[in-house]
Amino acid sequence: MLLNMHIKNIALIDDLDIGFEDKLNILTGETGAGKSIIIGSLGICLGGRFSKELLRDEESDGLIELMFSIDNQSIRDKLLDLEVDGGEDGELLISRRLSPSGRCINRINDSTVTTAKLKEVAAVLIDLHAQHEQQTLLKASKHLEILDRFGGKAIEEKKEKVAKIYKEYIDIAKDIRDNDMDEEEKNRQLDYLKYRIDEIKAAGLTLGEDEELEATYKKISNSKEILSLADDIYRATGYGNNGSAAEQVGYALQKLQRLVELDEDLSDLHTILQDIDSMLNDFNRELSCYTKSMEFDGGQFKSVEDRLNIINSLKAKYGRTISDIMNNLASCEEEYNKLLDYDEYINGLLDKFKEVESRLIKASDELTAVRKDQAKQLTSLIKESLQDLNFTSVEFYMNFEKTDSFSATGNDSAYFVISTNVGEVAKPLYEVASGGELSRVMLAIKSCLAYADDTPTLVFDEIDVGISGRTAQKVAEKMSVIAGSHQVICITHLPQIAAMADYHYLIEKNVENNKTITSIRKLKQAEEVDEIARLLGGAEITQATLFSAREMKGLADRTKIY
Repeated sequence: MLLNMHIKNIALIDDLDIGFEDKLNILTGETGAGKSIIIGSLGICLGGRFSKELLRDEESDGLIELMFSIDNQSIRDKLLDLEVDGGEDGELLISRRLSPSGRCINRINDSTVTTAKLKEVAAVLIDLHAQHEQQTLLKASKHLEILDRFGGKAIEEKKEKVAKIYKEYIDIAKDIRDNDMDEEEKNRQLDYLKYRIDEIKAAGLTLGEDEELEATYKKISNSKEILSLADDIYRATGYGNNGSAAEQVGYALQKLQRLVELDEDLSDLHTILQDIDSMLNDFNRELSCYTKSMEFDGGQFKSVEDRLNIINSLKAKYGRTISDIMNNLASCEEEYNKLLDYDEYINGLLDKFKEVESRLIKASDELTAVRKDQAKQLTSLIKESLQDLNFTSVEFYMNFEKTDSFSATGNDSAYFVISTNVGEVAKPLYEVASGGELSRVMLAIKSCLAYADDTPTLVFDEIDVGISGRTAQKVAEKMSVIAGSHQVICITHLPQIAAMADYHYLIEKNVENNKTITSIRKLKQAEEVDEIARLLGGAEITQATLFSAREMKGLADRTKIY
């Protein structure tokens, strides 16, 4: 569940900590007190848009943090699937920090994450019903999304199968479109490919040839300087040159020989100098051989240069390396052979397309069957919930139709159908429902989904729009039922719902040091009655409204099932 929410430097909020409890948490307050800021901040921390225009102090960071307690193994498993560990203490911290520059940093515990990852994790922990979300029920496409969410793994496995086959389906369809050509176009392609194949083959390339040629070209191009340097080195080290290293070592060796005759202890030094003399001889011999091998003629240079020009010309057309060019050749040959047998190839594609289409139809039908089975369960549960919400004569089911084409989610078009009065013809939900009806339908749907996917925390922002009286009481009772197994956080204007609170929070707007600040506090029992009385009576609270508020609170407490 959501343990704590921390908001800093957002809109009318300087620094605010809200500790939430289990069961039903109700938030009330005057219009404009800042209720929308708190719910908006919650939505931002769950991955919503975070704009620097929201910063109260434009020079400081804005921060929103949510601390969750996770004691449900199913939720832990879902988080582990997302590579998120709830930790040994079962607590998880989601935070979003926005700098004045507009840069937003998302964190889950100590790890920085993308907004997409944050949204995935948040969806496992909390379901936020924002203002006017019930309007999404006016979109038929939303109804199928609701069903698929309710169906969970049963539907997801079938959808994955459909998506995999659909990928084959569209790939083959694309191949057929891309290869659709008349005889003239086919012949043009054949001529073009043959030219490329012949040009590459004529070059007779071998792997690594270009590197060897470039090394040789570099040597020939710099041969004059190479020979000059080699000659200077030979004169500095070889015999026959006054003052050279070899002459000096030879002179020293003669002197050292005489020293050894006078003192045998120097024999080791004599051996070392002999080794130096031998190594110097080897060096000069190798250098001499190298110099002789550097004899190039103009014809060889031109031959290397011409060959490199051919290779570089092919590289410019067909790839950066000889390996790339050879791969290009293989692709051209494959395409050329395919065009030579064009009719056979196209017929093969068409046969493959029919085979994949057949599998796609079968997989989509299997998906439809599972969806219909799950739809019966879902609509039955929603109907029960709607009856609890004062729809006494409601009919509610789901209508299925087939679309003209396939998609990665099958070929179903499905939408909810409702009738709210005896004898009334059932019609699509998106055509007939009023604002108050949509609110109750959405509440019924949310309650069913919460049980289906174990969402631990449900947040409702003004789910009570368009309802009053007996219906409001029924909505309050439904909220209480849901809170028996989930944490519920609800912003409301209705006294019936506020009276059902297990924990009641008051959102207020005050002026401190010439600044308007939004604050929130948990009410004591007597204060709860006063707030319910305010919701009942408006600006003037009389003894009668206080009596009604106490009576309403007492009735709500007796109604709770926990």
